[in-house]
Amino acid sequence: MLPDVKAKPRVAIVGAGNLGTALALALRGAGYRISVIVSRADSRSWQRTCTLAKQIGARVVSDLSGTDAEIVWLCVPDSEIASAATKLAKSEPAASWKGKVALHSSGALTSDELASLRPLGTAVGSVHPLMTFVKGSRPALAGVPFAIEGDAAAVQVARRIVRDLGGCAHAIRKRDKAAYHAWGTFVSPLFTALLATAERVAGQAGVKGSHPAKRTIPILTQTLANYAQFGPAAGFSGPIVRGDVETVKQHLRVLRSVPAARNAYIALANAALEYLPARNKAALNRVLNHAAR
Repeated sequence: MLPDVKAKPRVAIVGAGNLGTALALALRGAGYRISVIVSRADSRSWQRTCTLAKQIGARVVSDLSGTDAEIVWLCVPDSEIASAATKLAKSEPAASWKGKVALHSSGALTSDELASLRPLGTAVGSVHPLMTFVKGSRPALAGVPFAIEGDAAAVQVARRIVRDLGGCAHAIRKRDKAAYHAWGTFVSPLFTALLATAERVAGQAGVKGSHPAKRTIPILTQTLANYAQFGPAAGFSGPIVRGDVETVKQHLRVLRSVPAARNAYIALANAALEYLPARNKAALNRVLNHAAR
């Protein structure tokens, strides 16, 4: 049978990387018992996993044999989800999988990565938090949107867990997951790439060392505040919204010595002309098209 809706089910976490660690801590904080954390015995992360397990009162194991977890949550790299599910399915008697729920947290892949567990009577789903997880950071999951899809029973359990974590559950169609993950990539890793690119341009302006990041934070935080309060159109400022063609030309000229930054500038300026208000669009388009040749 599926976990009792009145009792918080026991959870096994497979993989204790950045996401798995944050999830284990959040689940424990929400009153869930993490019975085991599965890690490869020869993994360099074994000691780190042991430290996490001690912190949340769990055991570290190399497979699921003999565990009492009702939910198995895979937090392994996307390329390993399907193979990990197949391996885990063989680590326990087939009958022990009946009535369990298996979840993974890939943003790009669907619940079908866990298809090898379905014939055993396991409901499968994907649960992806729209949040960034890096070493040394443990972001709170309260208020975070989670995209959920999969078998009805797994979705029901996943929604309850997200609610207990203080997150916001949202349904997603399987065919939309790649676009959804591309969206997430724009707002976090590629955004970070943009900031790294901006630091290179700061270097061209004579700003070196750690100074670019420090000087960027005030305008960056205000830009995000404007976006949150007013939306992208009303929060858009600078030479493009003003239609300042000559300033854009100067930017493109000085950026010739930083080709990657120049290419990013052209791409983002074109996106701005497509999606945001701007004066002198025709003239700006001509300048950008000429620069792209």
